[in-house]
Amino acid sequence: MQSHGKDLYRRTMYTFWKRTSPPPQLLTFDAPDRETCTVRRGRTNTPLQALVLMNDPTYVEAGRKFAERLLKEASTTDDRLSLAFRLATARSPSAKEIVVLRQVLEKQLAKYRADEKAALQLLSIGESPRDERLAPAELAAWTIVASVILNLDETVTKG
Repeated sequence: MQSHGKDLYRRTMYTFWKRTSPPPQLLTFDAPDRETCTVRRGRTNTPLQALVLMNDPTYVEAGRKFAERLLKEASTTDDRLSLAFRLATARSPSAKEIVVLRQVLEKQLAKYRADEKAALQLLSIGESPRDERLAPAELAAWTIVASVILNLDETVTKG
């Protein structure tokens, strides 16, 4: 069961874990079953993991908060993309990666500028309030870009 209020972000620390069946989200990310000791977890990357990272309210909200940070800490598109990439992967993006991310951003900006209701619907996911000072279409578009970066194989499985 999801906690609320001040306990909302502590919930995974107190997840009830049955001996032979970890919580479903941890199963998706191939958590060991605790029947035997695991010295090192194997790295995996499955379509189901991507589905969780792009749609679970926890990760959508994390993407929104990441986007808010980018919009506040950097002023140009390229600076924001570089900052996001560096924060998530600990390296600077290549020119090709910047081009791809800029295309994602432009497509999402066009979508959310044309449909503010969809932008507000995306921004309402999660329990933390959105920053009302930021334009909904821009924040929604950057939320998608942040989610894309947070869903990169390099972000999820390498480190």
